[in-house]
Amino acid sequence: MNLEKTRSIFGNIIDSKTVKKAKKTCKKYLKRFGDDRNTKYHLALEENKVLSELGTKNLVISENPLTELPKNPIIIGNIRMGFGHYRISMAFASAAKALGYSPVWMDLNSFKNTTCTKIISSQNDLYSLGSRLSQKSKLFNKLYWEPLNSEGFRKLTYNAVDQAASSLMTPVFTDIPKDIPFIATHAWPSQAAVHAGMKNVLNAIPDNWPMALHLSEGALHAIQTHSSYLGYKVLRGMAGKKILNPMTDKDIIYTGHYIDHELVSNIEEDCKNRIQRVKEGKPIRFLLTVGGAGAQGDFFIAIIKSLLPYIKENKASLFVNVGDHKNVWEDFEKKIPELKEFSKSNLCKTHFEDFEEVKDFANKLTSNEKAETSNGIHIFYDSDIFSAVYSTNLLMRISDVLITKPSELAFYPIPKLHIKRVGGHEMWGAIHSAEVGDGTYECETVESTVGMIHEFLSNPSLLEKMCNNIIEAKKAGIYNGAYEAIKALAKRGEK
Repeated sequence: MNLEKTRSIFGNIIDSKTVKKAKKTCKKYLKRFGDDRNTKYHLALEENKVLSELGTKNLVISENPLTELPKNPIIIGNIRMGFGHYRISMAFASAAKALGYSPVWMDLNSFKNTTCTKIISSQNDLYSLGSRLSQKSKLFNKLYWEPLNSEGFRKLTYNAVDQAASSLMTPVFTDIPKDIPFIATHAWPSQAAVHAGMKNVLNAIPDNWPMALHLSEGALHAIQTHSSYLGYKVLRGMAGKKILNPMTDKDIIYTGHYIDHELVSNIEEDCKNRIQRVKEGKPIRFLLTVGGAGAQGDFFIAIIKSLLPYIKENKASLFVNVGDHKNVWEDFEKKIPELKEFSKSNLCKTHFEDFEEVKDFANKLTSNEKAETSNGIHIFYDSDIFSAVYSTNLLMRISDVLITKPSELAFYPIPKLHIKRVGGHEMWGAIHSAEVGDGTYECETVESTVGMIHEFLSNPSLLEKMCNNIIEAKKAGIYNGAYEAIKALAKRGEK
């Protein structure tokens, strides 16, 4: 294990107790998941039906060494933990393709039988369980989950332990040339890449609340908001009231929001279509997304029930992407008996396991063809994680209001209704969105959420204002983060 970045982080000395804890954690992982530090894993490129549309190939474990990479490659290092890190990775892949790069997808949580993936998967399982429990138990949420996600992950000592653990993930980097640009959308791939000797690593920080959890010394840290930039720069609150040595200007940059090229380049057109639909009195299209942890099921059920009368009167329509959680849809069917009536009236349609059909559905509505086919309720599900995540991207362009917890989607250029967070760190995404003017404040209760839905339906000017704010935000470069991060990484590689 490598303890160099555990003993000191940006010149801040870590106490011996934490260093001992880091050693103990690594030994526990090695005992539980196996020690493959002397194993040389080989990789190969594989086609992927969704990623190929972003000009991207996927790295998988192979028996033979990796012989070549595409021309002008850039590696997108990520993990499957919820949907957020995949979605941000897709944004970078899209922007990289637009800038002339050949993106390569490297998911450290996809290499089965490696210690790397076993560690990440175990942590992902714990986080998903915590997310679901936080929505079921107010006491658990108040006493443990909220404090952990806002203050526990904020501590520099937390990062110190992660830095040691991520050094166990380096064997999967055996075939990767050290000078290839590497963008990580989670700290673990970034930390592992630095430990593996990668020379040009960018660590794309996803949230708007500075937490040491996301630090990766040795990488360039990209930040989406100005307030978060300052907090990370001085490592604010990461050791209580103690003033820490700050990050240098070489360690950190502000970029703006990480958004796909397809969404950024079509902002004006999509907002124009939204405003036109409102002025013509067309049904307002709400898009409801289920996160990767599958939490908030009961909250979603209440939202859907509140929309049913408006959908019946053709004042609203609803797109629901349950991702790869078919059990969520089955729960909806059980707890919302009215859906059977809607199905009989052809007002509730399912789009299951057919990504091509979803693309066709979105493309027709994007070009305003057969707009009436959007009426009613549309449920989207796909067992393929890539299709499940990217379906939301396709649906965003044809939707008017995105109903979402204030996670990574809080930064996307579509009018948003922010519902109750899952974890204290997410609240700052809603605060930022409300300040930009492209989303609401966080509606923490079903009642406040239903009230906001009614406001969108009864006061169309609210939607129009948000669309105009999105257009202005684009002019200010707020949604250019993916492009700017890639440009900064390229510039860094030239030095």
